[in-house]
Amino acid sequence: MSDSCPDVLIVGGGVGGLALALSLHQAGVSCRVFEAVPEILPLGVGINLLPHAMRELSELGLLDTLAARAIETRELAFYSRHGQFIYKEPRGRFAGYDWPQLSIHRADLHEVLLAAVKQRLGEDAVRLGHRCLKVDQDTDGVTIHFDNAPPAPGKLVVGCDGIHSALRRQLIHNEGPPKYSGVNMWRGVVHWPAYLGGDTMAVTGWMTVGKTVIYPVRPGTPQTGGLPLINWVAEIDRPEAVRQDWTGRGRLADMMPAFADLKFDWLDISAMIESTEEILEYPMVDRDPLPRWTFGRLTLLGDAAHPMYPRGSNGAGQAIIDARFLTGQIKKHGATEEALLAYETVRNPATAKVVLTNRTDPPDAILREVWQRSGGRRFERIEDVISAAELETISERYKKVAGFDRETLKTRASFV
Repeated sequence: MSDSCPDVLIVGGGVGGLALALSLHQAGVSCRVFEAVPEILPLGVGINLLPHAMRELSELGLLDTLAARAIETRELAFYSRHGQFIYKEPRGRFAGYDWPQLSIHRADLHEVLLAAVKQRLGEDAVRLGHRCLKVDQDTDGVTIHFDNAPPAPGKLVVGCDGIHSALRRQLIHNEGPPKYSGVNMWRGVVHWPAYLGGDTMAVTGWMTVGKTVIYPVRPGTPQTGGLPLINWVAEIDRPEAVRQDWTGRGRLADMMPAFADLKFDWLDISAMIESTEEILEYPMVDRDPLPRWTFGRLTLLGDAAHPMYPRGSNGAGQAIIDARFLTGQIKKHGATEEALLAYETVRNPATAKVVLTNRTDPPDAILREVWQRSGGRRFERIEDVISAAELETISERYKKVAGFDRETLKTRASFV
């Protein structure tokens, strides 16, 4: 790494920024990561890494390390508000992919990525306490200005600093806050007995009356009495959004009227939620797709470029794919404006489709269709409400939009 002027300066040390640093290093491109926070703390809850993301992380040599800290998802299953079975499908390697689907705590994923960056690029590759104020550029390069640190020069800048990106604010003027979907989310993790075989991602209900997404993210240990760590998300329609803060604390009193008495023969969801020590609350938000996110030697990546509703387990995966594809273009064109434009030309329309599909027709549209067709009532047979072929079509259509249908993923060339 060039200490004085790395090829690529990365603003933001989250999943996307660290994946980009590892990819650039693999391609022989010098880089440095600048993170605003002064200390890395374990944040967030569960996250799913679908086969398209796991292909990229496998090519970075991280599969075994991640798998040891995660749960390999065997199936995705949908149930009605009344606990009635609707649809299930195998996932990852159980569905014939060459790569698994892993469910993992976000803090564990971030820790693995950060450790790999430090081990491969050096301890100084990630600079903490560097809050980006603005970026200047000319025909020769870029300079990042920070609030409490000297400026940093380089050839390119990539904004990986999330939905409230400082670099995006500089490039896109008067955009306003993220757009609220009308759905509020509560999230948490709790040690709880395994359900449905211990490796199932279960989705229940619908937003009108309350939807839940539940999946294990860490294996049980002797310290936890053998109980795995279960991640849950509870969602419901709500006219007014809460403050957009990923660390915002939620209250049981605000959510339990909608999620009380959710006790099925395979899981007592209400009791699990009530046993959670720390509940996070956040509105489901995104931003309209941008016509462009590259301006000269500056570009955006991940949530800074295309924040999307967390429906379909796809946000982190798209950021990882951004990082790998961008690296491939820099490897091909050098640390140049041409590389950034080549990246945007492919990834901008691809991610715009995912953003818009997550608004209207994500995988949980399966629940919407069943709820609407059944009137929210119990049914004798799911086949009397909707056919298995229709349910499969909804699922497969989303995989193609998001870029992880099995044949496309297996046959496409590597990005880097």
